[in-house]
Amino acid sequence: MPSKEQILEFIQTSDTPAGKREIAKAFGLKGQEKITLKKRLKDMAEEGLIDGKRTAYHRMGGVPKVTVLKVVAIEDGEPIAEPENWAPDSKEKPPRLLVKESKKLSAVKRGDRILARNEETARGWVAHPMKKLPARTEGLMGVVEFDGAGKPWLAPVDKRVRDSAPIGDLGEAQEGELVLAERMGKSARAKVKVVEVVGDPLAPKAFSLIAIAKHGIPHVFPSETIAEAERAVDLPLSSDHREDLRDVPIVAIDPADARDHDDAIWAEPDGKGGYRAIIAIADVSYYVRPGGELDREARKRGNSVYFPDRVVPMLPEVLSADVCSLKEDVDRAAMACHIRIDKDGKVSDWRFTRAIVRLAKNIAYEDAQAAIDAGDAPEYLQNLWGAWKLLFKARQARDPLDLELPERQVRLNDEGVIEEIAIRERLDAHRVVEDFMIAANVAAAKALEAKAAPVVYRVHEQPSREKLLAFREYLATQGKKFALGQVITPGLFNRMLKDISEPAEKALIMEAVLRSQTQAFYGPQNAGHFGLSLGSYAHFTSPIRRYADLLVHRALVDAYKLEQPRPKVDLPEGSGLSDRDKTALHQITDAISQTERRAMEAERDTIDRYVAAWLSGRVGETFDTRITGVQGFGFFATIEKLGGDGLVPVSTLGREYFSYDEGARKLVGERSGTEYAVGDRLKLKLAEANALTGALKFEVPDSDGAGIEPRGNRAPEKKRTHQNKRPKKAQGAPRQSHPAGKRGRPGNIRHQGRKKK
Repeated sequence: MPSKEQILEFIQTSDTPAGKREIAKAFGLKGQEKITLKKRLKDMAEEGLIDGKRTAYHRMGGVPKVTVLKVVAIEDGEPIAEPENWAPDSKEKPPRLLVKESKKLSAVKRGDRILARNEETARGWVAHPMKKLPARTEGLMGVVEFDGAGKPWLAPVDKRVRDSAPIGDLGEAQEGELVLAERMGKSARAKVKVVEVVGDPLAPKAFSLIAIAKHGIPHVFPSETIAEAERAVDLPLSSDHREDLRDVPIVAIDPADARDHDDAIWAEPDGKGGYRAIIAIADVSYYVRPGGELDREARKRGNSVYFPDRVVPMLPEVLSADVCSLKEDVDRAAMACHIRIDKDGKVSDWRFTRAIVRLAKNIAYEDAQAAIDAGDAPEYLQNLWGAWKLLFKARQARDPLDLELPERQVRLNDEGVIEEIAIRERLDAHRVVEDFMIAANVAAAKALEAKAAPVVYRVHEQPSREKLLAFREYLATQGKKFALGQVITPGLFNRMLKDISEPAEKALIMEAVLRSQTQAFYGPQNAGHFGLSLGSYAHFTSPIRRYADLLVHRALVDAYKLEQPRPKVDLPEGSGLSDRDKTALHQITDAISQTERRAMEAERDTIDRYVAAWLSGRVGETFDTRITGVQGFGFFATIEKLGGDGLVPVSTLGREYFSYDEGARKLVGERSGTEYAVGDRLKLKLAEANALTGALKFEVPDSDGAGIEPRGNRAPEKKRTHQNKRPKKAQGAPRQSHPAGKRGRPGNIRHQGRKKK
């Protein structure tokens, strides 16, 4: 019989998973000896020597030879993973494994699940990926419901998932609770197992919690990160090694309920028809050092995520909402961008310093605008508006893409009940701050280029040929021409929209222009910013909430020798870019581009849920809407001046057949000739509003199409025909209604605003 030490050594050195059978075979055990081995393995597990199942043991605190891992971060360009099911008896943290590159698999990214063969080396644990696995919780968040036979079902909260799933293992979940689940088999129809109970789906903060869980957004800071943030607070701040700007009346203009203040601005006439200006940005790189716990967590998050009821910050609140936040009458560390604006609005000169600032004022957009409109604004505001008018003049000459993209705003009262959902008003005050930030971002990119330093660019490529072909084909269905041989510029689209006076048609073409654009991303190679009509552009102005900006700050520290004296506080040395970051910018920028998209989807999903909750008490009312999308199964419409996309199924449009004209993106009734096309304005009745999924469903009050604005006679190109039959529902599955009105609305929630730049 092998000793415990011999068994442990075999488990650790075996090239394959070492279970009870493999151990018995290795030591030649038979009969009664196998029973003794079973007892010894049980004793070893109770003593904390080994962990795992009888088919594959591993050292306690170690990792099984083959197991499922989840990629949790990209550090220095290398994927880092943790065991997905880590539940040792001890309180030790799950081990982190370096995921080696596999020639058989595409590059893994944060959030991927992989089956991997693992080994412990002198450098630590290393994972060799064998295959990628499906996302664990995709479509598997929902509410527990019971059918008439008493069987539990998981009703999804993702509006893209249409069917409920049977629950095979309910765990401790109760009816009506929001849960996370995973499939118990490989089939899409397999039963699911509840792995986490979230709670009441319509309790306070539930809508944002759904988005956080669904999208896998990190929202709890590790204790090590909090500890480092508290040490960073003790960093000395003096003017000995910083430019002292405390006497300059710099002001921050933000939303009235903003919690973090990245930026502040100042300007004064230069006596030559132009202005001198300072854009002061929170010096986050001074507090968040490369390679530290704060840096690791910030990179993992990539950016802050903003919901109507909360903010999931990139940095702990002691930094994001306090020490790094630029506030009135308080000394703060800042990265100062000094620029000179000439009489034509062009930025002719720039320089960057590390400074100490003391803001003259934190002022809300609305208050700043009211002071300017009343004509009694203080001199520092008047100077800002004067400088902005020059910047705006240069902006018009540049002619960036000008699309009217309204932003929905959810206002909550102190109890968290929705007071109002409206389109956020666009003021000149917003444009003032935006144009100052653009000027600073351009200056940062060009300043780094001048030193041949690494740059994290904000890239927005011009539309691809494929998208332009689709755009041209669509315009042809509207009787308009678009030549591909010409130089494609933002101004080309602007002039096209300016020539359209009819609102419905303009909205239609604007949607088409928006679809033709590429998605912006971060990258170390410059490809310009098409939308802003700029050759070089980097994000510099929001390091509290964007990791990309923090990297740009670090690059400036290196390029312009802005390093501060070594702090006595226990923090990593240096505040510039680490050597490993410089060589891994491609991987880092890919990762933070993904976290940005994740945040956008989570924020949009949450707003949709709030809109559906707001409308749940208005089912049956008729609204002015505009069609935003058409498919063969129906069309989507949004409520004007409110937002909230809802589906009108083709099965509800009457008894006739509707043909789908894919090129013109419209449905055409074969008998009546009624058309439903993108951009059409019509009155629709709200039939359903599901607060948990954010889904709305509309109906045409008159199935013959009455009430729709005429669009003229256009012969459709018939692609395929749909008969108006309702889809069959799975037998036994409960209806997925979740009316918000039955369980009340979220309470005890405060709205946390943000600034768009």
